[in-house]
Amino acid sequence: MELQITKMSRAVGNLAEDRAIKYLKGLGFEIVKRNFYSKFGEIDIIAKKNRVLHFIEVKSGKNFDPIYAITPKKLDKILKTVDYYMLKNKIDTEIVIDALIIREGDIELLENITLI
Repeated sequence: MELQITKMSRAVGNLAEDRAIKYLKGLGFEIVKRNFYSKFGEIDIIAKKNRVLHFIEVKSGKNFDPIYAITPKKLDKILKTVDYYMLKNKIDTEIVIDALIIREGDIELLENITLI
């Protein structure tokens, strides 16, 4: 049963990420990578705009506000994964960590969530 729920959750996540990518491209973002995995966690979308590298966490939900799924523990995993990505790829550029929240028909990009 758990495997089936995980597959369903991943399918829902993939649909949300597909919407997110379309939205980001419409805002002028260039998609660099999708679903970067490390031993620390996952980055949903890595994109570039105006020479700034954006690490974007995508969250969606129907019966709750998905912003609450970005907990301090989740943010810590994101930060460690971003550090790993930067070291692994020898990247030295300006970065920002964003959240893209999908609530039913609405999409909201929250930039630089590490300052919130």
